[in-house]
Amino acid sequence: MLDHAILTVSNIEVSVAFYEAALKPLSIKFLAPYKGSDGHPDLWGFGTGKNIFFWLKHGKPHPEAIHLGFVAESNDVVDAFYKASIAAGAKENISPRARIEYYPGYYAADVFDPDGYSFEAVHKN
Repeated sequence: MLDHAILTVSNIEVSVAFYEAALKPLSIKFLAPYKGSDGHPDLWGFGTGKNIFFWLKHGKPHPEAIHLGFVAESNDVVDAFYKASIAAGAKENISPRARIEYYPGYYAADVFDPDGYSFEAVHKN
């Protein structure tokens, strides 16, 4: 089970604003900055209010090294995520659709964030 992930981004202000908009349909919001010390980097955390599980840090992105998938509660939420992400400046990767090539009941949309990371919202029946 995954507890958290840290994504390195080139422009923290742009990425925080982007992810605030893109993740809003998934009920994930920016919750807290973390001031690093003793060699630990500053982080900007997103979550559901109960916990922070998605963090951003400033640095050199490596988008081909990672893909993130966020859980959506329904196909409609996947569609809303896609629309919010595109409106916030995402580039389309795969528009919302059923992906029976993975397995029946898999519905998702993929976009590229401002640094080129691929991330998706997925609803699994």
